[in-house]
Amino acid sequence: MANHQSSIKRIRQSNTRKVHNKYYAKTTRNALKKLRAIKDKKEAEEFLPEVASMLDKLSKINVIHKNKASNLKGKLTKYVNQL
Repeated sequence: MANHQSSIKRIRQSNTRKVHNKYYAKTTRNALKKLRAIKDKKEAEEFLPEVASMLDKLSKINVIHKNKASNLKGKLTKYVNQL
């Protein structure tokens, strides 16, 4: 158990951030699955910018690595283009 006030606060902060990050990461993963399930090109083209924005936001706050976000966006764009 933590003894110092700063370490107790640090534990509280990290737990709060963990829940926050987990929520946004899960929401983005669900959006990725939804985009991959879309078979209509027009609908997928409309949804792609939203997903790309989600990925950018996650990489900006260091939930996922910026290269991972870039790789996912590239793969999704390629998928949408070949529909």
